[in-house]
Amino acid sequence: MDDQAITLEVSGKFQDPLHTAKGETRATVPLKNPQTLWFNTGTLCNIECVNCYILSSPTNDALVYLSEAEVTDYLDQLETRNWGVREIAFTGGEPYMNPEFNSMCRAALERGYEVLVLTNAMRPMMRKSVKSGIESLVQEFGEKLTFRVSLDHWAAENHDKMRGVGSFEKTLEGMRWLSSIGAQLAAAGRQLWNEDDASARAGYAALYKKECFNIDPYNPGKTVLFPEMDDTLDVPEITVDCWGILNKSPSDVMCSNSRMVVKRRGQAPSVIACTLLPYAEGFDLGETLKDAEQDVSLNHPHCAKFCVLGGASCSA
Repeated sequence: MDDQAITLEVSGKFQDPLHTAKGETRATVPLKNPQTLWFNTGTLCNIECVNCYILSSPTNDALVYLSEAEVTDYLDQLETRNWGVREIAFTGGEPYMNPEFNSMCRAALERGYEVLVLTNAMRPMMRKSVKSGIESLVQEFGEKLTFRVSLDHWAAENHDKMRGVGSFEKTLEGMRWLSSIGAQLAAAGRQLWNEDDASARAGYAALYKKECFNIDPYNPGKTVLFPEMDDTLDVPEITVDCWGILNKSPSDVMCSNSRMVVKRRGQAPSVIACTLLPYAEGFDLGETLKDAEQDVSLNHPHCAKFCVLGGASCSA
């Protein structure tokens, strides 16, 4: 049992999916307007970042590679269930570690979906055969395909503290190549630098201008700055009364409009409530999209800090 689990057990918080430690009714979120279906292509990654929420690394295959056939099955289910999803999004690990990844993107694009790819734009993406496949997709589908590149900070020194010495320049190399073929770019950074939002965005703006990247630094959907998920912090539980107190609605929370497909080692693919909780008990909703139509209980610290109080979303 890790330190966070011990702390939560002692405090009594986030133990009961229906009630808080104080006995109040815990908030739940129905799937009201599904717009994004996420696929985690596998947790293997070419690098190991500091505080990676999913513990991706060159050796972690807790979530194994999805196949194109498995992705296609869920795309079929989308049509059967009539979810009305706009976007198919892929994350990892590093998606371009998965040998079938370009084929997965094509399968979604050919059905008319917008496709969002989360990538570090480093060596796995820059292999010759992979680049050829990407270039074909960009030429055929244009702005329907967006690459959101992990750029933890606009300064090399800070980015490299998270991802390793030299990683900033390698990521920029990948971004330059994507830009050169006319790919639609976005970026994702982190809010751990003791700078306010305006200063951070000004830093990204200067970098984009220098590199001639067509990314809007002031659009939070194009330059996404994620709050940190510090497991050591004590966060409040979200009750049904919090919606009125915070002037928020369940529809503001990510699990009201998205789900993610994962494949744990030795198991069939399943659908989970949230991109941030691939390992958390109670957030696996079943193997099918029909199973995943159930309400989600906000029974995890990330639900409070990241989604409800932080107002963040992984989707565009």
